[in-house]
Amino acid sequence: MIFALVGNQNCGKTTLFNQMTGSNQHVGNFPGVTVEQKVGAVRGQKNCEVVDLPGIYSLRPYSDEEIVTRNFILNEQPDAIINIVDATNIERNLYLTLQLISMRIPMVLALNMMDEVRHNGGSVDTEKLSKLIGIPVVPISAIKNDGVSELTRIAVDIARRRQIPKVYDFCPAGPVHRCIHSVCHIIEDHAQSSRLPARFAAIKFIEGDPIVRELLDLHQNDLDAIEHTIVQMEEDCGLDRNAAMADMRYNFIEDVCRQSVVKARESREHVRSVRLDRILTGKYTALPVFALIMLSIFYLTFNVVGSFLSDLLAMAIDGFAMLVDNALTAYGLNPVVHSLIIDGVFAGVGGVLSFLPIIVTLFFFLSILEDTGYMARVAFVMDKLLRRIGLSGRSIVPMLIGFGCTVPAVMATRTLSSERDRKLTILLTPFMSCSAKIPIYGFFTAAFFAEYQALVMMGLYVFGILVGIGCAAILNRTTYRGNPVPFVMELPNYRFPSVRSVLQLMWDKAKDFLQRAFTVIFVATIAIWFLQTFDLRFNVVADSAESLLASVGSLIAPIFAPLGFGDWRVSTALITGFIAKESVVSTLEILMGGSALTSLFTLRSAISCLVFTLLYTPCVAAISAVRRELNSGFRAAFIAFAQTGVAWIVAFAVYLLLGVFL
Repeated sequence: MIFALVGNQNCGKTTLFNQMTGSNQHVGNFPGVTVEQKVGAVRGQKNCEVVDLPGIYSLRPYSDEEIVTRNFILNEQPDAIINIVDATNIERNLYLTLQLISMRIPMVLALNMMDEVRHNGGSVDTEKLSKLIGIPVVPISAIKNDGVSELTRIAVDIARRRQIPKVYDFCPAGPVHRCIHSVCHIIEDHAQSSRLPARFAAIKFIEGDPIVRELLDLHQNDLDAIEHTIVQMEEDCGLDRNAAMADMRYNFIEDVCRQSVVKARESREHVRSVRLDRILTGKYTALPVFALIMLSIFYLTFNVVGSFLSDLLAMAIDGFAMLVDNALTAYGLNPVVHSLIIDGVFAGVGGVLSFLPIIVTLFFFLSILEDTGYMARVAFVMDKLLRRIGLSGRSIVPMLIGFGCTVPAVMATRTLSSERDRKLTILLTPFMSCSAKIPIYGFFTAAFFAEYQALVMMGLYVFGILVGIGCAAILNRTTYRGNPVPFVMELPNYRFPSVRSVLQLMWDKAKDFLQRAFTVIFVATIAIWFLQTFDLRFNVVADSAESLLASVGSLIAPIFAPLGFGDWRVSTALITGFIAKESVVSTLEILMGGSALTSLFTLRSAISCLVFTLLYTPCVAAISAVRRELNSGFRAAFIAFAQTGVAWIVAFAVYLLLGVFL
């Protein structure tokens, strides 16, 4: 049996999904965390699966992830719907509930966050509420796992008995009631053949839903009769068709809540949030506070905690490599195999692994910001600035995710309702510096800016954002002319970060980094070692400048010569970075041997190289994600080449500008 987990954004769906399945999906305290459906087996129940669907506010979808949810319910016909409702905001959440009920699918309502409602003096008469809306109602606290087992038991029971909702007519006698029933009568046969509940189809037809209109495929006479009925309703009730449907639902919800809900007093969390927002989202304080927070995070990551742990791990790896080196020498292992293990694997993979603590530390702080609810405020604060380049504040969510990885960031653009905004955000997102580039920055800043690592790191992130904004501003005035859609985002209350959620995100990033280190980067390391060890006749070379790799790298090196780094070793490293950005460091470690980074770069060329690596095209996985989201291989390839071109031009300009000062 398949259970669809449906609810508004940020109501606790993924938390409930984790409790029901034992999964460890990432949760966050801001809307839009889930952008694709996730499936898991229900614990303690045989042959039962629950699907975590992206959050929606209505079955009239506007954005791609809302369409995913609506299409799943319509096309997959789940055995039951688990509708999770935020009990602290029950009126708004029940709007979706009424639409789900009209689909005539077995359904149970999970009243989440009931612990907060009770704590603030409120209550919900669940038996009364259940009777009024005609479906079982189960109070739960997903984060504390209270009531989840009871919810699972009831959901399985109603699915097995095919218990459809008992109440489906939400409007009293009047113009709206007459209109719905008239349309139901006209489309009944068509709805039945299309496997749509007649009342659901009638309401959606009245609201002008294009998908339902296409599915019903009515004759022109029927269309004319329906339009006449709708126009008559609009004249009688003084509202347009969409407002009339919304008014019908909210009138019913108000009556239900009046009979079954005792409203809680203003929570301490909300009072605290309002006070904090006077500073964190204030007109004159928001941006300085955001800059201070980010600078503090970078300082602690790259100058204090992360750098200290990274140095310890590097010492441990070097010590282990020395032990292995001595052991292999004593054993008398073939020199070529010896070189593969020490100069290839340990130099390449080991050099990348030493940056793991920095990445984990950075995401420790970022996950705290996300879990507290501050990330949603960042979107709110940035809305005014982003509108100047033709985007809304909602675009900041994919951009922030892009600081972790470009792949989920590109997928997160599904939350944008405007196709124009979505495409423009996809073009902008790769300029946000992903975590895979951190080893490159750390490698260079340790050699050239040891005392100012935090400032240089933050400068790179800010510079990437500025270049991205500049490109977006140009596109907004050329290819993607138009205005962004109005920005609406729910600001959740500030909450103390969940230890489990923070640790889960840290582990996800660490696991992803380790998987890449011992798969993609490991293979790339072996390939680079092989190519720099043998020549065209597969003889071992004494000087890597005579190797296969040098032959290939020398062909590409002239492209980067105007940027100040025309050495074949650098061009080779940048090419491997297309597979995985961490490979840039592992390649340089292998090719340089024991020589210092300063032998390849001056301060001027090092800055130019940092700018290029910051801006040039992300890894092949990210380009693949762009191709999938835009449904065009040509566009994905164009973005990759265009971004590399932008990186070259900006790095060249920086190199020329630095020539004046250095």
